[in-house]
Amino acid sequence: MEDRDIIALYLERNQEAIAETEKKYGRYCYSIAYNILCNSEDAKECVNDALMNAWNSIPPHRPDVLSAFLGKLTRYVSLKKWRYARTQKRGGGEIALAYEELSDCIPGGKSAEEEVQEKELAKMIDCFLDELPAIERRIFICRYWYFDDIAAISKQFGFSNSKVKSMLYRTRKKLLRRLTEEGVFI
Repeated sequence: MEDRDIIALYLERNQEAIAETEKKYGRYCYSIAYNILCNSEDAKECVNDALMNAWNSIPPHRPDVLSAFLGKLTRYVSLKKWRYARTQKRGGGEIALAYEELSDCIPGGKSAEEEVQEKELAKMIDCFLDELPAIERRIFICRYWYFDDIAAISKQFGFSNSKVKSMLYRTRKKLLRRLTEEGVFI
């Protein structure tokens, strides 16, 4: 079924929308959740929560790209669950490692002023990513958006683990240099 047809089902409040979404995007959403949580049951639960969030937000929201919309919902739900579990047992995993790798490039904080700065930072990172060669951008996104591990990225792109690590390191350095030029870091 086409995305526009699935969205039409949501807009009509037809419950078949969830089944069709699960059929078309269930594995995609599961892989996002699993990469973050490293737990099959939690990943399935997050996919169900993301589908429920889609049901609750369409309408009034009408996504332009359904896959991106569902990916963002799944990622949000999964990260929320991961943070909750981490505060409970201080666990680790791929997400902690990915955040640690980016810690030199991304400042933290959540005041009102910092919220505005965070949105500006997101725009700067988007512009930075748009300027990268396609392979560098895809590898960066696999690591820091989908939280794929190095071995999975290496396999997907046909590179050695050390080449992927090196590419990510160089891309982080470029990002840090760009953010320094933009005045994010002094």
